[in-house]
Amino acid sequence: MSSELTANAPPELDGIGRTALIVGVAGLVLGAIGWFFNQEQFFRSYLLGFIFWIGIALGCLAILMVQHMSGGAWGLVIRRVLESATRTFPLMLVLFIPLALGIGVLYEWAHPEAVAASPLLQHKRPYLNTGFFLARAAFYFIVWLAISYFLNRWSSEQDRTGEEPLTRKLQVLSGPGLVLYGLTVTFASVDWVMSLEPEWFSTIFGVLFMGGQGVSAMAFVIAVIVLLATRKPLSDILAPRHLHDLGKLLLAFIMLWAYFSFSQFLIIWSGNLPEEIPYYVKRLQGPWRYIGLFIVLFHFALPFVMLLSRDLKRNGRMLAMVAIFVIVMRFVDLYWLIAPGFHGGQFHIHWLDIVLPVGLGGVWVWFFTQQLKNRPLIPIRDPNLADAISHHEGH
Repeated sequence: MSSELTANAPPELDGIGRTALIVGVAGLVLGAIGWFFNQEQFFRSYLLGFIFWIGIALGCLAILMVQHMSGGAWGLVIRRVLESATRTFPLMLVLFIPLALGIGVLYEWAHPEAVAASPLLQHKRPYLNTGFFLARAAFYFIVWLAISYFLNRWSSEQDRTGEEPLTRKLQVLSGPGLVLYGLTVTFASVDWVMSLEPEWFSTIFGVLFMGGQGVSAMAFVIAVIVLLATRKPLSDILAPRHLHDLGKLLLAFIMLWAYFSFSQFLIIWSGNLPEEIPYYVKRLQGPWRYIGLFIVLFHFALPFVMLLSRDLKRNGRMLAMVAIFVIVMRFVDLYWLIAPGFHGGQFHIHWLDIVLPVGLGGVWVWFFTQQLKNRPLIPIRDPNLADAISHHEGH
């Protein structure tokens, strides 16, 4: 086996990780200072950052399982990035602790007086209560950690032994794993985000979040892969064909997210039911309406048009620029989904809304780089390796 193919991540990754850690610690220190002045805002901004970064990890978990089930050269070149992102779940479990401590600040249903004043909240009380909320969160993390553990363990064993049964094990786990992913993400999105406005509900909310996680994860993977492709071993394997495939996947996820977003809006707006319509009324008044229009134009329309270009999808630098832009727009979309519910639809932005997500992101990126540099960037004994190399040579 060529020593170039067994190479780990380039040394530049250490510098990126250190910089990210410095930024992350600085952001969290500033966030801690903000906590002393405004505890409510601290927890709200922290939730925003947590949902954004765990969304990337969860999206990578889903794409990794899809890759194991489908195979193919496109997945081979990004598999190490996907696996490294899934190994950040222990960090996210630790970062969930402040949210567990802030339940009474974040969620109306945690206030006995609010429950007593609302028959609907009384009806939802068996589900929306602190003990059951934390028990469900523990279950979600157990599922995500377990799936990630076995996917990474068997992939590592495949690198050492190349045994064919390991490939089959990865495929067999990924099928039910995707089902568990769908169920846990649906309930987690209901618990952590939808219950911020507990009298509102949407049956499509879970799949909307899954679509958004797919967009975030694929955009993140593209940005990282293009960076790593400037050095061996990926520079020897990553071909325009691979970039083209990744660009098509990003386009597909953006279209899927747009479909779910519009479907939810159309159903609720046309239904005009008193328990549903206030959600969009809050988000379509004042400055929030312009942010919503901004999301339509720059989260969907512009990336959609740009990713239709075959030449752009085969140009690593241009594709990475689009991917980074999409990541930024994912944050804007989450802000539009979460923030209006805290202020009754009144426009509000706080410096902690930037500082805490950046702080959490810095720590997450550092942890991710530590995982990425520990294993060869190429699955050296994957059955599809020869196919990936032949694609590079043929294109």
